[in-house]
Amino acid sequence: MRKLSRADEAIAAFQQRLGIVSGLGPPARREYPSTITEVPSDPRERRHSTGLMRVNHVGEICAQALYDGQAATARSQRVRAVMRHAATEELDHLDWTRRRIAELGGETSRLGGLFYATSFAAGATAGALGDRINLGFLAATEEEVSAHLDRHLASLPESDRASASVVKQMRNDEARHAQTARHAGGLEFSGLTRRLMRAGSRIMTTLTYRF
Repeated sequence: MRKLSRADEAIAAFQQRLGIVSGLGPPARREYPSTITEVPSDPRERRHSTGLMRVNHVGEICAQALYDGQAATARSQRVRAVMRHAATEELDHLDWTRRRIAELGGETSRLGGLFYATSFAAGATAGALGDRINLGFLAATEEEVSAHLDRHLASLPESDRASASVVKQMRNDEARHAQTARHAGGLEFSGLTRRLMRAGSRIMTTLTYRF
């Protein structure tokens, strides 16, 4: 079997990223977290669930962009490996959220490309500032996402057990990735930095809930 050249790998990675931005990323490696596919019967509840899952799908596009940017500028192979591992596992989240949106009869956001670009820039900046900041940024991001997913669990309609199962598994993965980054030496970010991160997240969630 022919070994892929760096050019081949770069082309494959570029094609995968195009798929991610367009909402057509690779299929999940792990089993879908929900064994049911029912959707809320109330149209308003169904629209709300769709909006929340659309936000979560774009959040995973942002996560892939952050990991790509951080890995591109990370100073050590060890840190790049942490980023790549988290990115690979969270590709499952992209597939799960896309699948659930389809089950709900909705569409993924049209703003994925915009948020991929801004998130890649943020990740590349964090990586360029050194490994401890890079790992700290990963940990802080995952902790904020975990809290965000907890809020979504509280907001989902009680009848939407399928979406809740997906979100719970995503939250567990995010918390584990945050812990891994902390154990690897990630710097603890200040309250101001976290507030700025939340402000950026609110812009994304507000826009992608509807678009």
